[in-house]
Amino acid sequence: MPSLSLDTPVGTITIVQKDEAITQLTWEAAFKQTETDLLLEARRQIQSYFKGELKAFDLPLSPRGGDFHQSVFKAMSAIPYGQTRTYGEIAAQLSTYGQPVGQACGANPIAIIIPCHRVLSAEGLGGYSGSGGLETKILLLQLEGGYPFLV
Repeated sequence: MPSLSLDTPVGTITIVQKDEAITQLTWEAAFKQTETDLLLEARRQIQSYFKGELKAFDLPLSPRGGDFHQSVFKAMSAIPYGQTRTYGEIAAQLSTYGQPVGQACGANPIAIIIPCHRVLSAEGLGGYSGSGGLETKILLLQLEGGYPFLV
C-alpha cells in the first residue's frame, strides 16, 4: 500500500493509502515511500494543521472497523476544531455506554485526522493511543486551544 512519512511536532508519522482513501496513520517512518496525489494532499493538510492554518481535514477516509466503530469515528470527526466531547456525550449520542466508545477511540487507525484527541473522560483527559500517549494528546489539545486548563 502506498505510504508517505513526515516529521511533525508529535514525531514522525506515516500516512497510508489503500485504493483512493486514507486508511491509517502510524507513528513510525515508512520503509518505502510513495508520493501519490492523495498522500501529498494529506501531507499538505497535516502540515497546515500543525501550523494552525487548517481547522478541518478534507480527505477521503476509510478506517477499518465494524459499524459501531464507524459510528464513533463519524462522531469524533464531527467535533469541531478547538472543542471537546466526553466519552459519555458521544455514548449518549449513539445510545450506548462510555466504555465501548473509549475502546473505539483507542482503535482509531487514523488519529489526528479523525480527532480522537478531542474526546475526554468526564474527570479529565482520558487516554490516547497514539505515540507519546497523553503528552501527544495534550500537545494536540493545546495546539487547538481546546482544553483551556492546559494552555
